[in-house]
Amino acid sequence: MSELEFRSPNSSDEFREYDLFRWKILRKPLGKSIDSLKDSFEDNGFHLIAIKDGKIIACGRLHFNSKLEAQIRYMAVEEHLQGQGIGKKILEILENKAKENNVTCVVLNARDHVIKFYENSGYKILKKYHGSDTGIPHTTMKKIFN
Repeated sequence: MSELEFRSPNSSDEFREYDLFRWKILRKPLGKSIDSLKDSFEDNGFHLIAIKDGKIIACGRLHFNSKLEAQIRYMAVEEHLQGQGIGKKILEILENKAKENNVTCVVLNARDHVIKFYENSGYKILKKYHGSDTGIPHTTMKKIFN
């Protein structure tokens, strides 16, 4: 079993592969087009991928809502690799990037089936989130840094 590498995509080809991975895991199963993948924070976000055997197997993105608040979006891990700590490592790296930029908290809108994952990492439930175009129930969660 090869080692995992965690880093940002570093070429246009790798960004295309990253976009395809995000779409394949998060949007395609819901019948969403690849065009539905991007948002207004895409160009200024910190994009993170996990690579194993030369293939992207996990990802996440961090962007800044304000000087003090960051947001995590597009967390995904290949289904057959979930439960092995890969998502936890992605989350940790994204949080560390937020801390490096002196934010006081991170927010996210978790699909309801992964709320426990985020609670186990110190996130607290704020409210139901109704802004998703996926049709999947989401919950807004927040982690405050001490």
